[in-house]
Amino acid sequence: MMVDNIQNKSSFREANVDVNRGDMVEMMQKVNVYDFDDTIYRGDSSRDFYFYCLAKHPKIWLLQPMVAFYGILFLLKMMPKTQFKEKVFMFLQWIPDINDTINNFWNMHIKNIKEFYKHTKKDDDIIITASPEFLVKPAMDYLGIPRLLGSKIDKYTGKYDGLNCYGDEKVHRLKESFPNVEVAEFYSDSKSDTPLAELADKAYLVKGNQLLDWD
Repeated sequence: MMVDNIQNKSSFREANVDVNRGDMVEMMQKVNVYDFDDTIYRGDSSRDFYFYCLAKHPKIWLLQPMVAFYGILFLLKMMPKTQFKEKVFMFLQWIPDINDTINNFWNMHIKNIKEFYKHTKKDDDIIITASPEFLVKPAMDYLGIPRLLGSKIDKYTGKYDGLNCYGDEKVHRLKESFPNVEVAEFYSDSKSDTPLAELADKAYLVKGNQLLDWD
């Protein structure tokens, strides 16, 4: 009788393993993944926001010599990209009404969302961008796209929490945040996103509103 009980328990465990494996397979979700800047947004949102803030808060121009200096260090490979970008985003400390500024920026720039994306977007899309999450999120809210991964930057100080979301870091962030996702289609304007393109069943290089095969 005891042997029978042990065998029954063993069969029960094996059945559970099979069920769990089936659940894992069913939980895997095929989704489309997009870069943001120059992909579904016409231009670079971080650059556009920077110049928008320069116009609204001219005192930010006082930071330009410092930004230029650190830019030279970055180009000479003497400063990591994340550290350089953090220096650039120091200008956020000079904006007294950051939330209003972000909202007003998007009131003017939401028109830069490309037409092709308005027609192809799906509710389960994932947007991955090097631009700050706090900056891109209002545009995603407008489009009804809840899943956004971007550089984690404090909108009051410009300080980074982690690495700039670029290149291989995008793959790391995707797998960390959405472990049960597989990439069906990937869209980007830049070959720097090749690590993500290699995960996709199909990848597209975006040039304006034109979609080209990645290869």
